[in-house]
Amino acid sequence: MKRFAVFLGLLLAPALVVYGSVSGSDGEAMMKKSDCFSCHSVRQKLVGPAYIDVAKKYRGKKGALVLLVKKVKEGGSGNWGSAAMVAHPGLPDSDIKVMLQWVLKQK
Repeated sequence: MKRFAVFLGLLLAPALVVYGSVSGSDGEAMMKKSDCFSCHSVRQKLVGPAYIDVAKKYRGKKGALVLLVKKVKEGGSGNWGSAAMVAHPGLPDSDIKVMLQWVLKQK
């Protein structure tokens, strides 16, 4: 029984590290290390939309996170005006999701 408990702990430890350690502030910290705040701010439109406006538009919409991950990866224009968002193909989807979850919590 003790061996099983140790085995189960070892099996679940990576999941706890990944899911247990990610907080809202992790998303913000990750964004500050990227170039996101060069074109966006939380409350004011800069080159791109304010994060509060992105949150209002997409929060609670089915499939929004998948759509936004694709937008961040591929870049593009036309959704918020004529300015193009630079593609970020080198960012891992998992990191983008954490950052976008932070964005979608803005009020």
